[in-house]
Amino acid sequence: MNNQELSPAGGALLVGEGQGEPPRLELRELRCAVAAWPALSLPPGGCTAVAGPSGSGKSRLLRAIADLDPSEGEVRLDGASREAFTGHAWRARVIYLAADSAWWSDRVGDHLAVVEPAVLAPLGFEADVADWSVRRLSTGERSRLALARALALQPRVLLLDEPTANLDAATTEAVETVTEQQRRQGLSLVWVTHDQEQVRRMVAQRFVIRDGVAEEIDS
Repeated sequence: MNNQELSPAGGALLVGEGQGEPPRLELRELRCAVAAWPALSLPPGGCTAVAGPSGSGKSRLLRAIADLDPSEGEVRLDGASREAFTGHAWRARVIYLAADSAWWSDRVGDHLAVVEPAVLAPLGFEADVADWSVRRLSTGERSRLALARALALQPRVLLLDEPTANLDAATTEAVETVTEQQRRQGLSLVWVTHDQEQVRRMVAQRFVIRDGVAEEIDS
């Protein structure tokens, strides 16, 4: 596991990353139907936490970043404009993980690009979970397996919409541990959460949506 340093903005920087390299994710005047995110610069391994009242546009902004909903403004990945990618290629690199993820087949393994014990085990599953029926899963198990499903695709950025809202303390810790391991390998996170203790544990930049605009606030 690589060591990491903390950037002045609170994101995690991989040791050896050049200061002149572009951000992993950059937003400039992003606007969707209900909210706007004027500016974000997120380094490799960085984490940004987003909060705001219900209906303020948190999920809609994450979906806009992932190019799932219409938006205006500039979104860049490793310096490359979103327009340089096909929609499929962009969404393979910038994955939105909804609070309630979709399942299209009854067998768990049909949803996993690979069965990765190193990710599944910390989340509380053995490799044989691939043979489980989706119908037997609890809400928390679905949430954790949806995270494993997304990580199996090796995204560059993961957009997490309250991934621990329905989890107990132990499973929340497991999710945070797995995502921290992935951050140390360069994965960047945008994480919707209202838990300020969680924000501190994740060493995250903090944004709050006020009057339809995502504003950075002091950590």
